[in-house]
Amino acid sequence: MDNTLGNVIGDSLSLSIGYAERLLAGIDNDQFGRLPHVGEQVIQSNHPAFIYGHLSLYAPKIIANLGGDPMDLPEGFENLFSKDAQCVDDPKQTLYPSRDVIVDAFFGGYRQVLEDIRNASDTVLARDNPTPGRLRELFPTLGSMTAFYVGGHCMIHLGQLSAWRRVMGLAAA
Repeated sequence: MDNTLGNVIGDSLSLSIGYAERLLAGIDNDQFGRLPHVGEQVIQSNHPAFIYGHLSLYAPKIIANLGGDPMDLPEGFENLFSKDAQCVDDPKQTLYPSRDVIVDAFFGGYRQVLEDIRNASDTVLARDNPTPGRLRELFPTLGSMTAFYVGGHCMIHLGQLSAWRRVMGLAAA
């Protein structure tokens, strides 16, 4: 089977997964859902709970588009982490699922995506993007959309986490 494109896209996803693992180092559970503060100023940005939760929404969609059988996300993830949801401070750790639940959804989904994408044929990845509207205009094929989600989209949000780490006084990952 010809799967050159899948391996190219998989290489980018491997980098994203590795970076996501490194970024978790040193983040305490009680910080996971916290917005950063500089003095009395709250910085309105995405915190780790929101970033990993939001990104976890896309793995099942990618897997389904590739013809696989995605794992189910925990109940409520779509509402909490959709592109339209707002990231809020969670000092009492009651608004978002636990760190373990969120992180397991993220890594479980993307590790399955990595396996599925590396096994996808170039013919599958050359299919028309099944998503209507602007996303199809930007990424006309299943391969180009998948490459964006596992590369650019992941790294955009992981870059937010890198900045969050610095504001929280943590070292680079």
